[in-house]
Amino acid sequence: MMPKQTIREAFIEASSFLTACGVTEPQRSAQLLLEHVLGLEGAAYYMALPEPFPAERREAWERAVSRRGAGEPAQYIIGMQEFYGIPFEVNPAVLIPRPETELLVEAVLQQAERLWPEGAAPDLGGAASGDARAARPLACADIGTGSGAIAVTLALQAPRWRVYASDISPGALQTAARNAAANGAEVAFREGNLLEPFAGCGLDIIVSNPPYIPAADIAGLQREVRDHEPRTALDGGTDGLAPYRIMMEQLPLLKAPPRLIGFELGQGQAQDVAQLLREAGHWDDIIIVPDLAGIERHVLGVLTRPR
Repeated sequence: MMPKQTIREAFIEASSFLTACGVTEPQRSAQLLLEHVLGLEGAAYYMALPEPFPAERREAWERAVSRRGAGEPAQYIIGMQEFYGIPFEVNPAVLIPRPETELLVEAVLQQAERLWPEGAAPDLGGAASGDARAARPLACADIGTGSGAIAVTLALQAPRWRVYASDISPGALQTAARNAAANGAEVAFREGNLLEPFAGCGLDIIVSNPPYIPAADIAGLQREVRDHEPRTALDGGTDGLAPYRIMMEQLPLLKAPPRLIGFELGQGQAQDVAQLLREAGHWDDIIIVPDLAGIERHVLGVLTRPR
């Protein structure tokens, strides 16, 4: 009788199989799937490695590894991705949150602190009635929210803000709403194309990680992205800049342009997006933020003087 396979041996076997399938980060994928199938994490996972692989989990394990070998992202298989230390449900209706987007959240929070040290905006109505201390919550909108990672994180990090989120995809909005509820974040969701759902609204902050992949480049993406993540969250038009141009054109829909706007973008796009913000003429400080690899990944427009 052959000895039972240990959990460590199952990990090694799966890693080799995923490597042969051309999977990126095969060992990391194998560990994520093992933790999910076995219901283990952290120290408990490592302590369990010498133990026999539980027979009742074998079928689920083999199915998960086969799906990953066929190119499906591990995050979709396990149904979760962590962002800013917060668990988010993910599925094929939404883009999988990336670590570099956490830097956009941090940059927006940092610049908001610079503009509104008290964490609120002056309420002109209150001031007019004689109360100079009157203030209102900052209104922030996450455009193209997807899983809701940016909106939920901002709502949790800045609980005094009034956070909104929009998306053109009903499936994405449903996922984002579940993530907000699961994490106890107050976010108001609206369906529509980019800034259209906020016509007539006053927004202090706009943040967006829109589709920015040039349409012709999508065929050359990793199969995990090309074949499984939603194309509407990837396709940025001919040069990848269409969503940014449209949002600049839609600004007149708002009561006034926001004092703070922050975008994520693709490699080589920062200078073009920065120029779009300059040409719009609403912000006097244009900031480019690199990611941890040194790629210019985020552009922010800041109006430093109060209106």
